[in-house]
Amino acid sequence: MRYLPLTAEDRTEMLARIGIASVDELFADIPAAQRQAELPDLPRARSEIEVERILSALAARNVSAGSVPFFLGAGAYRHHVPASVDHLIQRSEFLTSYTPYQPEIAQGTLQYLFEFQTQVAELTGMEVANASMYDGSTGTAEAVLMAHRITRRGKALLAGNLHPHYRATVETVCHYAENEVVSLAPAPAGESDIIAAIDETTSCVVVQSPDVFGNLVDLRPIAEAAHKAGALLIAVFTEVVSLGAIEPPGAQGADIVVGEGQGIGNPLNFGGPYVGLFATRSKYVRQMPGRLAGETVDAEGRRGFVLTLSTREQHIRREKATSNICTNSGLCALAFTIHLSLLGQKGLENLAALNHATACDLAARLAGVPGVEVLNDTFFNEFTLRLPRPAADVVEELAARGILAGVPYSRLAPKAGLDNLLLVAATETTTDEDRAAYAAALKEVLA
Repeated sequence: MRYLPLTAEDRTEMLARIGIASVDELFADIPAAQRQAELPDLPRARSEIEVERILSALAARNVSAGSVPFFLGAGAYRHHVPASVDHLIQRSEFLTSYTPYQPEIAQGTLQYLFEFQTQVAELTGMEVANASMYDGSTGTAEAVLMAHRITRRGKALLAGNLHPHYRATVETVCHYAENEVVSLAPAPAGESDIIAAIDETTSCVVVQSPDVFGNLVDLRPIAEAAHKAGALLIAVFTEVVSLGAIEPPGAQGADIVVGEGQGIGNPLNFGGPYVGLFATRSKYVRQMPGRLAGETVDAEGRRGFVLTLSTREQHIRREKATSNICTNSGLCALAFTIHLSLLGQKGLENLAALNHATACDLAARLAGVPGVEVLNDTFFNEFTLRLPRPAADVVEELAARGILAGVPYSRLAPKAGLDNLLLVAATETTTDEDRAAYAAALKEVLA
């Protein structure tokens, strides 16, 4: 018998209690264009073996990142994850489905969250970090809401070169919080003059570095201008490995630093899960979303760990919560912590230097292809090409030749009118042969 706990009368009573006539009204906030009018054209039932065959055939149409030369980035990066990471995250003191509400039975979980926070604070140059966010984009939206609470203002200013998906997430969250968002136009060759757009109504300025086009941004003058106007600077990154090479955002004056930690310890996994990193100044800690694990001693003086701050709606009244996203990414945070511990400071610096050198070599090769222009003066491991024709078409032709050449900017922002731009990333996983094959194939396609 199917598990159907509610009768039609139960549903009618529940709908009447909240003042609506149908279940469809619960989805009224989702734009009609994003909703399906009817069920997809799929068979209603298949046997287990038939489902396995169908899904296996569909999966076989994918080209996995490790099977061909791979140059995709744009917020999700392929790095080598040592086998030791996967082995260690499965140890029983870490691998548990139990959340850390009862410290006496969750010391392993609490300790790695404490170590994770310490690592994130040191990486970002900030004073305190939380026990992870859902991902980088939702973490950015949470940072904007936090800035609104601190400044008691409701307008966020987003740099034009913020990743379009991050921008869309901020705009969606702020729309329902009834806050204003001002987004500047993208400037592929370098950030537009965001300082001129700051005024006394601005609560925060959101700037990504390296930005979505790969440009490095000097945050100092932006931070100074924001602080002069009484606003906060939120520094965003999508490639955490870059923090092994560039000056931490905290040292450049950022008030909140948020970004994506997938690049350390977590493979691509066909789209997730990821882990959001979030750090800030100590004076803002009580406005920080999520959870904070702390170190203490027990009644016998032994070192132990507890949840020091829990401001999610699971723990307190919803209207008092600093975050209504009740999911953090504990397992991904654990993988991040173990991988970064294995690397150490010197290992991370070496990894970052290798990424930069690899990208520089690739950029030089591709710049030599007739009709191709590299837009960046400075970059870490990702840069932008301007091609003589639409990048999406070029990517498809290169994919047919066994080269995954990058992400067309038009795929991230279809209406931006930047169809000829291609975002290209090169990490330590790309070989000299991969880079040579890319340059040769691109020359053929554009000939």
